[in-house]
Amino acid sequence: MKKILKYSAIFILFAALPSSCRDFLNVDDRFGDELKLDSVFQSARYLEAYMWGAGARFSDEGNLYVRPVTPGPMASDEGFSMHSVPGMSYVLGEISADNLGNFDQWGEMYKIIRKCNTIISHIDEVPDMEEEDYIRIISYTRFFRAYAYYHLLMNFGPPILLGDEVMETNAQIQNYDRPRSTYDEAMEYICTEFETAAEGLPLVVPIMDFGLPTRGAAYGLVARLRLIHASPLYNGGAAARLYFGKWTRKTDGKYYVNQQYDERRWAIAAAAALRVMEMKGMGGLKLYDLYTVPADDNTVPLSGEALTVALNIDPAYSNRFPDGAAGIDHYKSYSEIFNGEAPMTFCSEYVWARESGDITRATQYAFPYTLGGFNGQCVTQKVVDAYLMDDGRTKEAARADNYYQESGFTSQTRFFSGYRLNNMVFNMYANREMRFYASVGFSGCIWNTVMASGTQGMLQIPVSYAYDSPNGKLGPTNPTDYPITGYVLRKGIHPADVWIEVAGARRSQKAFSIVRYAEILLSYAEAINNLSSSHTVEMDGQTYTFTRDVNEIKRGFNPVRYRAGLPGLGQSQLNNRAEVQKQIERERMVEFLFENRRYFDVRRWGIYEDTEREPVMGMNTEGSGASYNQRVVPNTSRVGRRAVNRKMVFLPLPRNELKRLPSLDQNPGWE
Repeated sequence: MKKILKYSAIFILFAALPSSCRDFLNVDDRFGDELKLDSVFQSARYLEAYMWGAGARFSDEGNLYVRPVTPGPMASDEGFSMHSVPGMSYVLGEISADNLGNFDQWGEMYKIIRKCNTIISHIDEVPDMEEEDYIRIISYTRFFRAYAYYHLLMNFGPPILLGDEVMETNAQIQNYDRPRSTYDEAMEYICTEFETAAEGLPLVVPIMDFGLPTRGAAYGLVARLRLIHASPLYNGGAAARLYFGKWTRKTDGKYYVNQQYDERRWAIAAAAALRVMEMKGMGGLKLYDLYTVPADDNTVPLSGEALTVALNIDPAYSNRFPDGAAGIDHYKSYSEIFNGEAPMTFCSEYVWARESGDITRATQYAFPYTLGGFNGQCVTQKVVDAYLMDDGRTKEAARADNYYQESGFTSQTRFFSGYRLNNMVFNMYANREMRFYASVGFSGCIWNTVMASGTQGMLQIPVSYAYDSPNGKLGPTNPTDYPITGYVLRKGIHPADVWIEVAGARRSQKAFSIVRYAEILLSYAEAINNLSSSHTVEMDGQTYTFTRDVNEIKRGFNPVRYRAGLPGLGQSQLNNRAEVQKQIERERMVEFLFENRRYFDVRRWGIYEDTEREPVMGMNTEGSGASYNQRVVPNTSRVGRRAVNRKMVFLPLPRNELKRLPSLDQNPGWE
């Protein structure tokens, strides 16, 4: 009777839940606490709950600041902070094999893998399993298993591949000790698992199931992995030799990272990206596309001197989007992807995204102290300098005719797309591309807040980060709550988001885009650019032939620039492979700011040490008035303690795992 009551209680609970456990609800613990594992396989419904429980063990990937499980933006050249956050701990040398802190996810990923292997090993025992249930459960299970291995590969390097084997927890050590795979072995296994999972995953999910993995999610992750596999750090050549030329597996002497260059990998990466680009939904329409908002009377027009300069770079610039930059609001088309304004369930840009409460909570760390925030989620001067001018020129090129200046202040207030750029703002921030205004908070920029309790409407408040201002170093009670670089992250903050606790205060719900269509496009352009000869690739039953084609590079690269209101690549740039790569690297830095791509990009390109050794810089937050607007290295010992070490391309494996498994090799450079 007791067992019957337990079954009944779980059935009632589960029947009340949405049919697909759309939020990855962690019902898995019930099977550990109340039912023996054997009971899970007595019903397809129980097994599906167990499967969603495995998926629930993945963290909110939008948490890239306070409790990230990957070093992320604060461990790259795009972020810096006085706060004690895990990303900063990594670059300050506080992470080791004995103390991984929040990054100690090796064991957690293997818990997920074990649960998935348990399902795969016993799913045929379920008596009431219908074919439709079987396909759904096995496909999601394979996706979750591949996704766990994906996290291991990205953060720790080559994992131990277990296949379908379920390791018994009480087995002798000799029964489960085994070496790590090579990087190539892991890459092929993970991509194959995603491909297999994709066959049974839905093309789209109902609105109420937003966030569940789809076929596009699997294919999008394959596209990312294939690009990484083709990149210099993992594809032979100088970078692979420099970082991994002496790293071999002690059990057989094999290189963990292959030392022979294979250009065909770029063609495979191009095919994987193109497959996502050509995915069709209902009625044969494109399944994914760049998110855009139509232009209106408040949109900055394509006219005047900036238009003339842009047309000289790219004659197609004035065409309507996607063949040019006209007809859309460039500020809103970018900002709304992140701030909650775009309906997350209808946003065509999300190849895979999930609602993220952690993104919403993290916005408080960028908000001004006087408006209820912590003032500390900072971006660096390098990021600010990477944004182009609104005519497509670099700041260096625009300096020649004073279109870019590092002296003086703006003389008039500008209003565009709901954004207000006040007069008397430092000229460094004038005439910049729209993504800059959508992403960066600088001294003199406007922040919104609700009026006092009992009144209606919003106040627009200019915020200063100068030393003696309320939001500068002297203002906050907590001495770490000030923007050490003079810049904070505005990306993801809705104009109506408020953190002071008064009537009318609110924060918009936001999604974190795990894979975004803009990434697919830029990946395609990068892959095509790196080809020197023709390659034929078969993928998913379709044959592709690729060579370096400037029209295909434009197809991937230019729409991303057009959406930002900028001209695409000009012919002289397109004819130069190194210049295209340089432009792709700049584009990915600003387009994916604080989306956890930069940390991995500089590593896969083999430029990690070069980029990270450049000194962190910002405005002079020790100064007031004119002395504030000077480029300086921030006045904190943290800058000097910031470690740049070749070993930091991967996190170290936990010490306790090395002690338990004699065949396990540590990552190079870590003890």
